[in-house]
Amino acid sequence: MVRIVQILLLCLQVQGDPAYPVLTQAFDALRVRDYDSAIVLFGKAAGIAPLRADIRKNLGYTLLKTGESEAAREQFGEAMRLDPADLHVALEYAFLCFEARDNAPARKAEARRIFLRVKDSGDAVAAQAFRNIDGPLATGTARWQMVLADSAPTFSAHYELAQLAEARDLLDLAAVNYTAAFRLTPERKSVLLELARVEKARGNPEGAMAALLAASRGGEPRAAELAREQMGDRYPYVYEFRAALALDPKNNALHRELAYLLLSMSEKDPALHDEAEREFKVIVDAAPDDYVAAAQLGLLYLSAQPELAMPILRNVLAHADAATANRVRMALKMPLVLENRVAPDSQVDPRTLGDRSYQAGFLKDAKRYFLIAREQNPVDASLALKLGWTNNMLHDDASALRWFDIARQSADPAISSEAARAYGNLRPGVELFRTTLWLYPMYSSRWGDVFGYGQVKTEVRVRWKNVHPYASVRFVGDARRSTGGVSPQSLSENAFIVGAGVGTSTWHGATAWFEAGEMFGYLHLTHYQDYRGGVSYARTIGASLGSERGGWFFETADDEVFVSHFQNDLMTYSQNKAGYMAELGGVRMQTFWSNNITVDVNHQYWANFVETGPGFRFRLPGMPQSMSVTLNAVRGAYLVNQGNPRGPNFNDFRAGVWYAFTK
Repeated sequence: MVRIVQILLLCLQVQGDPAYPVLTQAFDALRVRDYDSAIVLFGKAAGIAPLRADIRKNLGYTLLKTGESEAAREQFGEAMRLDPADLHVALEYAFLCFEARDNAPARKAEARRIFLRVKDSGDAVAAQAFRNIDGPLATGTARWQMVLADSAPTFSAHYELAQLAEARDLLDLAAVNYTAAFRLTPERKSVLLELARVEKARGNPEGAMAALLAASRGGEPRAAELAREQMGDRYPYVYEFRAALALDPKNNALHRELAYLLLSMSEKDPALHDEAEREFKVIVDAAPDDYVAAAQLGLLYLSAQPELAMPILRNVLAHADAATANRVRMALKMPLVLENRVAPDSQVDPRTLGDRSYQAGFLKDAKRYFLIAREQNPVDASLALKLGWTNNMLHDDASALRWFDIARQSADPAISSEAARAYGNLRPGVELFRTTLWLYPMYSSRWGDVFGYGQVKTEVRVRWKNVHPYASVRFVGDARRSTGGVSPQSLSENAFIVGAGVGTSTWHGATAWFEAGEMFGYLHLTHYQDYRGGVSYARTIGASLGSERGGWFFETADDEVFVSHFQNDLMTYSQNKAGYMAELGGVRMQTFWSNNITVDVNHQYWANFVETGPGFRFRLPGMPQSMSVTLNAVRGAYLVNQGNPRGPNFNDFRAGVWYAFTK
């Protein structure tokens, strides 16, 4: 009887295990020592059941039999992550980390941490392994500290001490010595990659970003490539350039890029003009033959300090290339030396001239040179990408979109992905028709109801017009439909509103709009004319929910709205939030305090109130960028109480989901 029950349980287990057939084939291959087939089958089983640690462990042991120790290490590491209690797997992973061919300090540190954890459970093998690792590391660390205390500092001493300290998890000591080693030999940009790794392990993402940014500009090409891979696609902020320059103050490539970034930003913030000027001066002082930077510095000086500008500009005219010199001649209203085409046998090819002009900010010249280069090499997708960015900077988005479209067809994944992102970001702004959808379902405890709001709008986007006609369908509805009681009141319009109107382009956060339409009630099959319009203003200062960096923020959304359906009422809304944005475990969250006011000209009680209270707005990992969840608790007071059946004060808890989409 017991045997029958065991067989039945085994059958049920097999029936419920989707990976069982593949695992059976894998173990059959293992028995006949067909390791290659077993590796493929175990890998397939791991894909079917990715949360099973035993499959990863068997795959790791099979890889070891074929000598693939690095691949085995990855599998044992994944098995340990899935089942931290399996100390045997942890030891296998630790030994493979310690014996890794690259012998990196980070791997030694990981092995040491695992041996330390396992030895505390009483395992003698782990205890001996920990002593074998930690003893030499401790001795070496002490020895190099004595060397640095007794003699002049050298690159080798600081670097060796940093490596030993990192392997022993002395991360503060490692960071100090990697920094000291780099400053003694700043041409060794690869040291910055190691510093970035330590800063990340210390929980200092700003320090890691500074090291990666400094490594990515100038110096060793391989280090720069690895640094760019780790930095991701986001362009660095000004404060990140400052931090990188504090680490690597002689990095002219960093100074140059920051200078042009500040110069472009100074159009909106004139205070940055002086900062850009200082950066260009640093470049020129360090490299007097950098005539592109010298020309830019002279032109910045020209209006306010001509006595400083003219010697610099005369030097540029005497020694710079034709494109740079012509830029100076144009500023000084001198005759230009024009070259409509670059001869094929020219010593400087048009692509190089285009790059120089682009870096110098001479975008029209850059466009001309890039077009010549494209004519000479029409299959070079990188030139199409450069033309896309150049036209975008010149505010010719239609041409930019065409070049990005060409570049995104490239076989080079780096070019195609960058062009595809630019194309996707730019396309909605230049298409003739643009459709937007927004939805906001929300629950209100004050009314004990779930409300739904939404709109689909298609605009005709005429480039040279600041007013855009559109067609729109709005929805306003709720679940309860009325307040109940002796004199029930409708809680919402419960209608679709079909309309057509016009709206202005956004100007400093403000837009104006007006539409005429028909309201169709879906409960009582009624319809009537609807006219509405108004002015909207929205502004966020500080860290929005989409910001890369947390911090304080203030947000305001203000609307003046006319609605004919509410007895030709004119209502004013002002919703304000102040708080702090942070990212915790991949969840972006804003904690805020809200202060809101609503008033109208008809003095209806429901449209005149103030409210205040705390709230949270967050976006979970995997949610679209344009989606967020808001929870808000407020205490409110009506400003008009004539005809108010609900009392002068109210409490309300609201939970809503915002989602928007543009095509």
